[in-house]
Amino acid sequence: MPHTGEWKVHLHLFEEDDGTTKAHVVLDTGTTELAGEGIAHCNPADANVPEIGDELAAGRAMNDLAQQLLNIADRDIQGVAGTEPSTRPTAGWSI
Repeated sequence: MPHTGEWKVHLHLFEEDDGTTKAHVVLDTGTTELAGEGIAHCNPADANVPEIGDELAAGRAMNDLAQQLLNIADRDIQGVAGTEPSTRPTAGWSI
């Protein structure tokens, strides 16, 4: 049975004067909303390049969101299979 869907992702970046970048990502599936957080700090000895802070904070926020999705999928698989939660890495690999 074919299935299509559209999920919306909103990523917000916040740069602070001290070289800290914060990212907040929200996934809206239409029935559920999940949020991920990420933060990046510029080392005072390094040049403050905002794009790098954005990339790190956004990547960390999306990684947080991805881990939540993998955990939810693992719990759903356990529920369908009727088995105890596994100790194996989610999706067969570690992130």
